Amino acid sequence: MTSQVQDSSQPSQRLPVYPADALIVTDGANLGDSLSFAEELLPDDIYTLNQDAEEKSLALRTDSEGQHFIASDYSLGTKDARVYLDCVATFMPPSGDTIEVLVLVEVDDEGGVVEVYGAPLAPLTPKGDYVLVGVDRGAASTKLAQLACVSFTGGTRITMATGEQRRVEDVHVGDRVLTRDDGPQEVRWIGHAVQRASGEFAPIVITAGTLNNTLDLRVSPDHRLFVYQRHDHIGVGRSELLIKARHLVNGDTVFADEGGFVDYYQIMFDTHQIIFAEGISAETMQMDTRTQPAVPEDVKERLQPASNAARGMPQAHLEVHESLLDRPDAVELLKRASSK
Repeated sequence: MTSQVQDSSQPSQRLPVYPADALIVTDGANLGDSLSFAEELLPDDIYTLNQDAEEKSLALRTDSEGQHFIASDYSLGTKDARVYLDCVATFMPPSGDTIEVLVLVEVDDEGGVVEVYGAPLAPLTPKGDYVLVGVDRGAASTKLAQLACVSFTGGTRITMATGEQRRVEDVHVGDRVLTRDDGPQEVRWIGHAVQRASGEFAPIVITAGTLNNTLDLRVSPDHRLFVYQRHDHIGVGRSELLIKARHLVNGDTVFADEGGFVDYYQIMFDTHQIIFAEGISAETMQMDTRTQPAVPEDVKERLQPASNAARGMPQAHLEVHESLLDRPDAVELLKRASSK
C-alpha cells in the first residue's frame, strides 16, 4: 500500500463549508440573495439554510506569505485557486444564541469572484431563520488561526520534567515539560480560549485505554497524536506516525464531545515538540502562517526566529493521510501495533 502524506512545506487544514447559495435571504433588503462578502451584507437580513444543503470540505493550504489556496487533495473548489478570508458574519437564530460564519471568497487568476463559501463555527439547522447581526472584517484571520491551533482541554494531565502529572491549566511559562525528542524543555507560551463545544470547535475524546492512555484524552480536532508502530498494521510503510484526532473518530471509543463550552489550552516551546498527555504522545502548538494571528504580538516577536527555523519540522512527513484510517478497525489496529 502506498503511503500518502500531507505537504510539509505548506500548512493545510480542512473546513466544513456551505456554498453561498445554500444560505438565502428570505426577508430583508437583500431578499433572494445568497450569502456574499462583507460589502454586500446588510444587518437585519434574515437568512435560511436550504433544506437540502450539505456541508462539504474545503481544504486550504497556506503559503509562507500567509496567503490561502485550495489544496489539491479535496474536490471542492478549483485546485490551487486563491482564497481570501473576507469576514466573520454573526447570525442569531430564534434561540437567541449567536453563530459565527467565516466567509471565504475563491477568485480566479484575474481576481474575479468564482465562489463564496460560508464556514459555520457552530451547527446550522436547515430551514431555520438566522438574522444577520454583525459583520467583522478584521476577525477572519484570527478565527481561522484559532481553528488551526492544536489544543488540550482543561484538566488534561501533562507529564512534567520531574515525572509529575500536572493539569494543563496549572502549567506556566518557564515550567519544564518532558518532550519525546529533546528531553526537558521550558514552556515559552500558554494560550487559553473558551469556545463553544460544537462543530469544528468540539473536542475529540480518546477514551481511556483506547491508545493505551491512562485516562480520557480530550483535544482539539486537528491535534496530532504520535504513534509508534511495532508492526505496520495500517500499511503506512514506517513505524512513526502522526495522526489527527478527528481521523480516529469511530463513534465509540473515539468521539466528538458536542455541547456546552470547552476550555482550550495551547502549549508552545522554542520549537515544535511531542509531549505526553494522559500517557499519549501528542504534539504541541507550532507557530506557522496559519496560527500566527492567534498569538500575541510580543510572543510572536520573541519566538519568530525559532519558529522560522522549525517551519520545516522533521515530524511533518510522519502525518498519515486520512484515507489510510478510513476503516472501522483503524483504532484497534493502532492500539495493537503500538502495544508492547
